[in-house]
Amino acid sequence: MCGIVGIVGKTHAEQIIINGLQRLEYRGYDSAGLFVSDEKQEHLVKSQGRIKNLQEKLTNEVNGTIGIGHTRWATHGKPSEENAHPHTSQNGQLVLVHNGVIENFAELANDYLAEENFYGQTDTEIVVNLIASFMEKESLSTKTAFQKALSVIHGSYAFALVNKEEPETIYVAKNKSPLLIGLGEGFNVIASDALAVLDQTHEFVEIADNELVTVTADGIVIEDQKGEIIQRDAYQAQLDASDIEKGTYPFYMLKEIDEQPTVMRKLTQEYRDDQGKVNIDKDLVEEVSASDRIYIVACGTSYNAGWAAKSLLETVTQIPVEVQLSSEFGYNMPLLSERPFFIFLTQSGETADSRQVLVQTNRLGFPSLTITNVAGSTLSREAKYTLLLHAGPEIAVASTKAYTAQIAMLAILAQAVGKNKNSKASTSFDAFHELSIVATAMESMVDEKDYISSLVEHYLSTTRNAFYIGRGNDYYVASEAALKLKEISYVQAEGFAAGELKHGTIALIEEATPVLGIITGQNTGAHTRGNLKEVESRGANTIVIASEELARQEDQIILPTVHPLLTSLVAVIPTQLIAYYACLQRGYDVDKPRNLAKSVTVE
Repeated sequence: MCGIVGIVGKTHAEQIIINGLQRLEYRGYDSAGLFVSDEKQEHLVKSQGRIKNLQEKLTNEVNGTIGIGHTRWATHGKPSEENAHPHTSQNGQLVLVHNGVIENFAELANDYLAEENFYGQTDTEIVVNLIASFMEKESLSTKTAFQKALSVIHGSYAFALVNKEEPETIYVAKNKSPLLIGLGEGFNVIASDALAVLDQTHEFVEIADNELVTVTADGIVIEDQKGEIIQRDAYQAQLDASDIEKGTYPFYMLKEIDEQPTVMRKLTQEYRDDQGKVNIDKDLVEEVSASDRIYIVACGTSYNAGWAAKSLLETVTQIPVEVQLSSEFGYNMPLLSERPFFIFLTQSGETADSRQVLVQTNRLGFPSLTITNVAGSTLSREAKYTLLLHAGPEIAVASTKAYTAQIAMLAILAQAVGKNKNSKASTSFDAFHELSIVATAMESMVDEKDYISSLVEHYLSTTRNAFYIGRGNDYYVASEAALKLKEISYVQAEGFAAGELKHGTIALIEEATPVLGIITGQNTGAHTRGNLKEVESRGANTIVIASEELARQEDQIILPTVHPLLTSLVAVIPTQLIAYYACLQRGYDVDKPRNLAKSVTVE
């Protein structure tokens, strides 16, 4: 979970790299560094902490026409300047940045570098010295030595390598970790994410796993493991640099919470044809319709979105749905049905845990769909089908609009499949109409910022623990709400099925413990209210988030009425704002919580 930026063929490479790393800081902010050269002089600058710390260390002398930079989320070795990238070979000739995890780094060190003394604790330092060793001991060129190193490395990686004696070339390679080439006039760039270099180019070339690419100012050469040259067309990134700016917002998270009504309307526009019908690939709809079970595979917030959409999918399509954690499913695959269909939910399309499941399902020959926010991402390319969320870039580490977009996208897919199967429920469910109502309801909720901020100040400003409870879909929203609260405010928050409280977890309730109950289910609301009374009698402070038709006068947060299958989309909005203000009032960084990175590109 690191960010890489590189450029060759343009003056002031250092500033282009810094700007790109700032846009990639959501991928890691433990440390950062860059290397630049202009054939006459070279500079390696590294710092612990945020990009601004690196920027402060750059003097006027630090400039060049070629360079590579990196922002780190620590895997091997603690966050420190010594462990920050780029890493230099001990002979001082090679400079390398790396995203990913080298699984056999200890074996490589023992087998090839037993006499070396290393400065840090990273697997990357092993790799750069391995390449240097091959060059020195076997008289290999940089590219040949790099290729040999790649043949003995096991794990995930995105590499950018510079030989100081070849100050016009960057060598890059990837396996499982994202990396792109950006094409310019008289220059070329590399980046983990197109967002990093949109101010330089909108034309990109994808790199496939196990390819090696030679990047110069004049062009690129892509080679496979056998050294065969591969021709690949470029594509235009459908993004604008202004999309990734905060504008007048103090934090990206708040901006992205506010954007959710627009995302609902955008999805409606993108997937509705002129006749008001769902505009989705007919082959996709047929394959889902023919399946006997849908498996949703996801992690984190996307996993919670899968659960929130489970009942909706089953009701409208009449197909059983299972929701599975990627990190567990890939290594403990259950007995599958005869005609499974796999749906991968991922904001970035680069989630390593989900990708390793997709690799297995592809090998087994099962049809798959990736629902993602990023066109051309790895899971999008490797799944049989893709549906895009059209939510715009999500920069804050804590996901908000991707969660609601995923549920909405599944609602649209459910309608298409239900209509195709002539299911009874599909005749009374119009996803486009209902999502327009949801968008309006969301707008009314995001307008309650001041009130929700005051609730947080009263109930959650000093607490170390908090609990969300609910039943049915409200329980799934409670799980997502608790995740948001814990990941940015560091409150120990948990989401519980309300009926399970008295089976053990009610023992955690202490005087003034905040318990937030979500009530949108007609057949479960009264039961959840009973559970809230149980915790109140043990000293808890309760907050009720209830739908309009089930609300009581004393309830603190009232949700506008939406279709019963889509209540998750509205109920989650106040919980996102609660997490935001709990973090803000504690003085933490809303967009960059400690120990976390946005795109989890390592298992």
